[in-house]
Amino acid sequence: MNETPPPSRAGTESAWEVFRAFLVQGLTAFGGPVAHIGYFRREFVERRAWLSEAAFADLLALAQFLPGPASSQLGMAIGLRRAGYAGLLAAWLGFTLPAAAAMIALGYVTPHLDGVWGEGVLHGLQIAAAAVVLNALVAMARTLAVGPIRAGIAIGGGLGLIFAHGPVAQILVLLAGAAFGAAFLREPQGNSAPDDPATHRVPLEVSTGALAVFALLLGLLPFLAALLNSPSLGLASVFYRAGALVFGGGHVVLPMLQSEVVSRGWLNLDDFLGGYGAVQALPGPLFSFAGFVGAAQEVAPGGWRGGLVALSAIFLPGLLLVLGVLPLWDRLKGQPLARAAMAGLNAVVVGVLAAALWNPLLMTAVRKPSDWLLAAGAFVFLSVAKLPPWLVVLGSAAIFGLLAKSPI
Repeated sequence: MNETPPPSRAGTESAWEVFRAFLVQGLTAFGGPVAHIGYFRREFVERRAWLSEAAFADLLALAQFLPGPASSQLGMAIGLRRAGYAGLLAAWLGFTLPAAAAMIALGYVTPHLDGVWGEGVLHGLQIAAAAVVLNALVAMARTLAVGPIRAGIAIGGGLGLIFAHGPVAQILVLLAGAAFGAAFLREPQGNSAPDDPATHRVPLEVSTGALAVFALLLGLLPFLAALLNSPSLGLASVFYRAGALVFGGGHVVLPMLQSEVVSRGWLNLDDFLGGYGAVQALPGPLFSFAGFVGAAQEVAPGGWRGGLVALSAIFLPGLLLVLGVLPLWDRLKGQPLARAAMAGLNAVVVGVLAAALWNPLLMTAVRKPSDWLLAAGAFVFLSVAKLPPWLVVLGSAAIFGLLAKSPI
């Protein structure tokens, strides 16, 4: 039998191999989560043959089903399959390290971007962020909000969040989307992906323990932060909750973090949106944006310490869920109720992203008529000309930096 060893017996050489392979991805995988999946398939299915096409599709379905950063969780699952628990950590670290280091460094630089030119660069990053989110919204709507029921769920969720703001409202909208999906989108039992022996190699006690830790941290971190009056635990609580409750990938984390971070006064809205625009120009996971917020905020210890706290907290839920759900995946993926609830969640995140595009992105970034023209141009370059996001982001920042003094 050609099976990989169980996680507890994986060797350090394999983990180092996984780290190097994913570090290359972290340095070169531009374009966001959808593009990352294509890069992973080419590298780990076609070139390295670490897993079969069917096994890759199975792990991809798991990553899409779970909340959190889908491409990072897919990488974690591939690393776990290849080299056990050490491989899971190596895949996450290699893929995340380049963008995380760059975003923490930007957190140090942002307070010094004063003057007209610095304000223009930040404004350009905000315009680019709006164009990137609009491009993602259109792509997601074409696949996740097709048909009257899904479109209705998306529109209802978006309108709800336009009139009701905050993390509680967003959680309620997500729960409503899952409920509507379970009620109206259930399909007959169909053919599921084939059983993958690798999904059974995490022992049941490890899986149960990971899910228990996931739930305990989600419930206890806010109370511990308040009880101990710890800014660092408060920072970790916010980012852990964002990583645990966000469905739909990196773009959808924007509204939840904005409502938590900006409303608390940890970071002003211009800097927040500027950092979110900057992360679009980098390879690797969009969740590395957490490193910027953690480093730039001044309530908890900032700098590299705050960046590491935020990064660890936002990725930890996804890691625990991969360990916890992987052994149960073959049973869960075949249940019509679970698939219907997930379809409703996928539809409602389109509405969540639309509400975030309207407020704060467009409401903040578009300040004068020329902003609409440049935002439309950035969108055309992304969606029609198919230019890479990093090029559009850097171009927008440069243009607005040069035109900052223009009265147009």
